[in-house]
Amino acid sequence: MSLTSSTSETFSIDEDGWLRPARHLLSPNHNHRESCDDISLLVIHNISLPPGQFGTGCVEDFFCNQLDTSAHEFFEQIQDLKVSAHFLVDRTGAVTQFVPTIARAWHAGVSRFEGREACNDFSIGIELEGTDDEPYTDDQYSTLQRLAQALMSRHPAITQERISGHCDIAPGRKTDPGPAFDWSRFRVSLPPSQGVLS
Repeated sequence: MSLTSSTSETFSIDEDGWLRPARHLLSPNHNHRESCDDISLLVIHNISLPPGQFGTGCVEDFFCNQLDTSAHEFFEQIQDLKVSAHFLVDRTGAVTQFVPTIARAWHAGVSRFEGREACNDFSIGIELEGTDDEPYTDDQYSTLQRLAQALMSRHPAITQERISGHCDIAPGRKTDPGPAFDWSRFRVSLPPSQGVLS
């Protein structure tokens, strides 16, 4: 079951790092951060499992180490991976949270932002259900905008110039969220007082 998002809902992050309202599905693939004060980067990803297929529930299973690797031949390639993100926004705009923001999710891998490596240490990861080349939905943009606003409020070191794509922190290795993601559309609703990552 997934929580459907509404454009009238107000998102907030509680002191334990959980989004309200959202579906909570704790992933074992996380660990503690050195300091919550260090949370200063938001990374946008995409994912679909099997690739190009939506609404299968396989992403949730993958992040919780419960993926049936016999269900699709692609799953054999990822069966040994232990990964997670803090949030998944599905095609309907519904949000599932796997890791509280105060904990370290395993979403960025080998990565660097502004000369600092190991972005998992200081970032929050949001996965959009999608592919690099297929347009994201209106509901996804609406939810992502409100989610980013809630995260920036809860973790004020995250500013517009500290919102990045996975492709930007792992160039040559990752391509998401891809050319289908409209950065201008996403940024327009965010607090205007900060600079913008180009």
